[in-house]
Amino acid sequence: MEYLDKIKQLRESSKKRSFKQRFDLIINLKEFDVNKADNKFDEIVTLPNGLGKPVSITLFSSDDKKIDGCIIVKDAEIEKLEKDKKELSKLINSTQLFLSEPKLMPVVGKHLGKYLAPRGLMPKPLIGNVENAIKDYKKGVRLTIKKQPILHTVIGTEDMKDEELNENIKILIEFLKNKLPKGRNNLGKIVLKMTMSKPIKLEV
Repeated sequence: MEYLDKIKQLRESSKKRSFKQRFDLIINLKEFDVNKADNKFDEIVTLPNGLGKPVSITLFSSDDKKIDGCIIVKDAEIEKLEKDKKELSKLINSTQLFLSEPKLMPVVGKHLGKYLAPRGLMPKPLIGNVENAIKDYKKGVRLTIKKQPILHTVIGTEDMKDEELNENIKILIEFLKNKLPKGRNNLGKIVLKMTMSKPIKLEV
């Protein structure tokens, strides 16, 4: 399925703004019970063309190794952050995605969970090659389902090419078809919109 015509239609129907608009995808799920334990959904999807600029990442780590473009919070600093509200607020506001070494997840949860969880920012455990994973995550979006069977995510910005946005949409929808319990049958109404535009329906 191609979405180039829909992307073009949105561009033409949306008024020019004084800021760079996002392209958002809103996906309504059907036959999906959010209260069912098996349906807890929290995934990161790497988009082939990113989001126009790298995702800002903070990693909770016990390693001294520095990673380009990634904020590292050492294990010994986690408890200190809980007490330094100003520094914690600064970190939260400058981070789009939190990651953590698996062994530090309980420590982060104990000291910072009450601040990160309400914002949907609890860290994802980082497994495997750290550098490669972070490189992928910088081009990713986090998909979570909470109280309502709806996924709302950004898939790019208006300064990206139509072909890049089109590919991002296709990859994300294909990811959902493979990850959701009933695959394509869980996908209900899907709309694409710019920040200040009216939505337009997509077919899958």
